[in-house]
Amino acid sequence: MFNVNKKRIIREFIELVKINSETKREATIARVLKNKFQALGCHVIEDDSQSKTGHGAGNLICTLAGTLTNIDPVYFIAHMDTVMPGSGVKPRINNGYISSDGTTVLGADDKVGIVAMLEAIKALKEHQIAHGYIQFIITVGEESGLVGSKALDPSYLKASFGYALDSSGTVGDIVIAAPAHARILASISGKPAHLGISSQERVSATTIATQAISNMRLGRIDDETSASISSFEGGSNSVYDCVEILAEARSLEQEKLDVQLHNMRIAFMSAAHQLGGNADVTIELMYPSFSYQQNDPVVHIAQAAARSIGRKSRLLKSESGSDANIMSSYDIPTVNLAVGYEHIHTTRERIAMSELVKVAELVTAIINQVAQYEKAL
Repeated sequence: MFNVNKKRIIREFIELVKINSETKREATIARVLKNKFQALGCHVIEDDSQSKTGHGAGNLICTLAGTLTNIDPVYFIAHMDTVMPGSGVKPRINNGYISSDGTTVLGADDKVGIVAMLEAIKALKEHQIAHGYIQFIITVGEESGLVGSKALDPSYLKASFGYALDSSGTVGDIVIAAPAHARILASISGKPAHLGISSQERVSATTIATQAISNMRLGRIDDETSASISSFEGGSNSVYDCVEILAEARSLEQEKLDVQLHNMRIAFMSAAHQLGGNADVTIELMYPSFSYQQNDPVVHIAQAAARSIGRKSRLLKSESGSDANIMSSYDIPTVNLAVGYEHIHTTRERIAMSELVKVAELVTAIINQVAQYEKAL
């Protein structure tokens, strides 16, 4: 068991959730975090991603020098932004939980992860726990589509593998796979009945779009793949005849995702061709997938660390993405760890104080396990 300071953890968490940090408004929280990590002896860089993302700050790359040599460097990642409404958070403690007053989100997503990082550094120093080189990365704009991690220059990354601290579930659970996600924008135009065109010759964009969608496989395609229509906007009259459809598809397997995207594109194009309209289809990959196995070091170490703090680990597959998806695409094996928050993205968001403490224990234990794992090789 690793000694962390429960009162200090709760105090720091309450301090951080009170700082307004809605996505795109990260300037204040970034400044506070930069000072905190520097005060703990980290070398802190704020990157230039702000010019690319338009968010309130850049990503923070905080590096803690190792006390051991010949140990593979490890990293942890969390995000500083929250969803709305996240301004003016008033935390409450009741029956072992911390929540907001019900008018805002709490911001446990993902200030739990940041507090765990800070407390782990303090525990390493106070208990003189030997460790290798560690990077703590705190991104902006995770809630705006992972824009911070997407804009991160991979040359800053020195770690061999790492852990995102950003999944719901009981501390100890490990997300070892998450899907790729693609967005499809289809602009469908028909042929309006005006300027001499008879109503018999009119082609409705709505009809084209409806036929296209009816010809698609949507919902759960298989155990690893899903697709849906997100929005359907526009319509037809005698002058305006255009429909815009936003759709999405996800899969743990890129090949399956590619097939689903191709089929959805063909459905739009074919319906437009058959009915005499036009379809302009754009596909954008929002983030790639990742998948690891139990015997991969990044998973093995996390499980050993969880056992060392008295927790079991379930190896899970997620249906959504996180910064772990982006970091894995940089060829740095990354899994997403459960940090215990509940009801995120709602005003009912909360975190059990016991789980808040366990996240800090887990991060400290992982750092220790990295050193033990390397010595055993």
